[in-house]
Amino acid sequence: MASPVPVAEPAASLWSEVAVIPPGPATPLADDLRADVAIVGAGYTGLCAALHLLETGRSVVLLDAGPVGFGASGRNGGVVSAKFRASLSDILRRHGPDTARTMHRLGHEAVDQVARLVEVHAIPEAGFTLSGNLRCAHTRRALEALRAEMTVMREVFGDSGTEEMGADEVRAETGSADFAAGVLAHHAGLIRPLDYVRGLARAVRRAGGTICENSPVLRIETAGKGRRLIAPGGSVTAAQVILATNGYSDLTGATPGSRRAVVPFRSAMIATAPLPADLCPAVMTSGRSYSETRRMMRWFRPMEGRMIFGGRGALGRDNSAAAYDALHAAMLRLFPQLASVPVTHRWSGLVAMTLDSLPQAGRIDDATSFAIGYNGAGVAMASLIGQRLAGMVAGGRPDLGLIGPGPLRTIPFHGLRGPAVRVVAGWYQLLDRAGL
Repeated sequence: MASPVPVAEPAASLWSEVAVIPPGPATPLADDLRADVAIVGAGYTGLCAALHLLETGRSVVLLDAGPVGFGASGRNGGVVSAKFRASLSDILRRHGPDTARTMHRLGHEAVDQVARLVEVHAIPEAGFTLSGNLRCAHTRRALEALRAEMTVMREVFGDSGTEEMGADEVRAETGSADFAAGVLAHHAGLIRPLDYVRGLARAVRRAGGTICENSPVLRIETAGKGRRLIAPGGSVTAAQVILATNGYSDLTGATPGSRRAVVPFRSAMIATAPLPADLCPAVMTSGRSYSETRRMMRWFRPMEGRMIFGGRGALGRDNSAAAYDALHAAMLRLFPQLASVPVTHRWSGLVAMTLDSLPQAGRIDDATSFAIGYNGAGVAMASLIGQRLAGMVAGGRPDLGLIGPGPLRTIPFHGLRGPAVRVVAGWYQLLDRAGL
């Protein structure tokens, strides 16, 4: 029997300190259970799938290798966005207007899904606000790309929810003089991610679902037409299984296909102490999220008077002090006025990257569904795809555009992913430094 990989994350996040919703009962699997559906992973995807399955009268058991929210669902930046890592302009060019319109619609439905879940399941503690996202262009060339994307949004999709902001406006709102201009997308927001995932788990338990925390699935066996999931304390036999492990698919050997479908990449964040009274009114004045256009993208957002500043860290599972130091240095380049403000929290989570920069969802076999690969933009999309997975389990075939439903697409030569990603990341850093 394979041994589970330790799941404790070494760095405490700001979210764990400010959480309003307490952890649920950390009850591991300690019996042999039966259910209509077993779900591996109690993050946004698994919990949202469970909620919709419970509404249809199906019994559900979720198994998670750690406590609810220990992974990316509780450790991300809390940015709720309609975007994909692949731009809609690229999707339009490669796949045509019909597919691009479907992807545009799905992105907006995903943001609306978060708002609906927060309202229907009474999760005000999540602090969801539809405050917008400002893309900040670091060069004139980057600004032209943002303008081109905005033109596509308006002319192809009829979406007037974006507007350009000039350099002075961006400087006045962000507090940084580093940007050439920016484009504001109104259909985006902020959320407290750990409170959101704990609120979803609370709703699942209230609806009669079972969540077994600290219960890594070690292997999955065939059981008649269904499947039997084996964990250290027992098993779950179910007619249908949903795999919702995303960037944590290699914690055990139970999901080898999912592991080979993504490249885990560490997304790092730092949070400052509350800003001094003279700085607070002059930095991030509109209370929204902000992202820059460099290839090795940085982003920032306010949180109760603090700045959270994030970006891509390092390949693999391990935290890196050098990555945090680089992140802090990048923050000070954009905001030199924060030089005397201490950083109080440093944490990270794993992003699941795919070859085409898009999520994928579908069926592995008649008893197994999956969703994976949110590419760092999963708060909203995972909430929507969880719902659509519930529809697949019920026999439906939802229209997910380029996301699915389809077979699991693994990455060729997956064992070489580490060196390949390092080469690409280094090349991107050189291009960013050159302003290209």
